[in-house]
This record gives sequence, structure tokens and C-alpha cells, in this order.
Amino acid sequence: MLDSYAVIGNPISHSQSPLIHTTFSHQTDQAMQYEAILAQQNGFPAAVTAFRQQGGKGMNVTIPFKLEAYQLSTRLTERARLAQAVNTFRFDGNQILGDNTDGAGLVRDIESNLDVPIATKRVLLLGAGGAARGAILPLLEQKPSVLAIANRTIHKAHTLHQQFISYGHIVSGDFMDFSGEHFDIIINATSSSLHDALPELSPSNFTHQSLAYDMMYSNKPTRFLEFAKQQGVNHLADGIGMLVEQAAESFFLWRGIRPKTKDVIAMLQSKVST
Repeated sequence: MLDSYAVIGNPISHSQSPLIHTTFSHQTDQAMQYEAILAQQNGFPAAVTAFRQQGGKGMNVTIPFKLEAYQLSTRLTERARLAQAVNTFRFDGNQILGDNTDGAGLVRDIESNLDVPIATKRVLLLGAGGAARGAILPLLEQKPSVLAIANRTIHKAHTLHQQFISYGHIVSGDFMDFSGEHFDIIINATSSSLHDALPELSPSNFTHQSLAYDMMYSNKPTRFLEFAKQQGVNHLADGIGMLVEQAAESFFLWRGIRPKTKDVIAMLQSKVST
């Protein structure tokens, strides 16, 4: 009997998670199967319950259910509690452990795959929504010299500042509050790339040595990455590595084994570019 796992969302047909986790399971010789589940907008709890009743061991949760997943969890990791969003379930008897692996995946991609240490660096995080919230604690745990949160709606940035102030050196403001300041790592966690738009950041934020990182990915560079390139930035990265690394973090939570990711990232990069 194969242990069952799934990704649940709406829409879900575009998800790369079944390919990623099936590849992980073959690589690590794990007796498991992984499927995609489309849940109706008001049917998330029922779909999760049905999957558990069928013997499911764990789930990945994607848009638009991460906040509902947070509410449905009976236990939370610290990073999920602070993110106030859950993207991974592990079912332990009657307990539902909720975790958020997005930020850990981001950090691992930056440090391990892109070979950019975060410690002592100046980091600018664009956005104050769910994607940004999930990244803050894992970034601060790497001890940057400062983590600046910039958002168009300034009170949202300030709210995150106050929530995480005890975890490291963090500042907040709107995009223009950081005009004239240089950053070593600039991360786009806004939804702008979904709409082929550009955050209202200052060109002066970049240096030639900066890493420009967009959490989104597509078959062509995002507007954010194109803008960074125009400022002379050569080190550009999209979110494919983060996608694979957050999946690997989920896999580790479920199976206690950390799969190798670099070949999977290369496979997805090739798939997206064709």
C-alpha cells in the first residue's frame, strides 16, 4: 500500500507539485503516491476531511486556501503561526499539523542554489501580503544586517514590522521611503508579476552586485527582473528554485528525508522555457 499525499487548490491543473513530489519519491525510494485535488471555493474543509478519511498522510495547500488551512490546523509550527498561513499539512492521528515551508524554500534557494549568503546583507522585501509574511522569519533567522519591508499600503508594512521586531533588525515603509538606499538582495513578493506590472521601487536600490529575486516565475523574465537588468544587475533569479525547495521542505516534514533538488530545478526550468 502506497502512502498518499496531495496538493489541493483552485485552480490546480497548472500545479507542478505532482511532478516534483513524484520525482522526489523515485529519487529517495519512498513508497508513496501524490495527486492534485481541485476543491470548490467553499469546499476546502470537506475535501481535506475526505482525503484524510481515505488514509491521506499529508497535503500541500495552494491558492486560495492557505488562510483556511491555517484555521483548520490543530497544531502549528512557529513559522506557520507567524505567517498566519499554512501551505503544508501533516496528518498525525486526529491532529493536523500546519506548516509554512515557503520562506524556508526561499532561503535555501538563495543560499544553497544561488550561493548568496544572507547573513550581514541588506535585504529589501517588496510586499506585505501572504508571500512576504511567510518569508520574514526565515530571512531574519539568517541574521541580515537589516530587513526592509516596502509596501504600497504603508500600514501593512508597519504591522509586519511590529509583529517581527523581536526577531531581528527590521524596518518598514512605502517604496519611496527607501529611495537612495542600496540593497544586496531585493526580493519581489508582490503580486505585480502576475499582472505583468512593476513594483514602485527606486532604481537606486540596485547595485551591480545585487541579487534580484522574483518569487514568481514564467517562461520569460518578469517585469521586475527586466527592470533590475536595466539597472545593471547581472544576478537574476525567479521563483522556480523556491518552488522546488519549499516542496523539498514539505517532503522532509512528511518522510524525514531531504531530497536532492538541483536536478529537479533544472528539469522545471527546461520545462517552463519550452
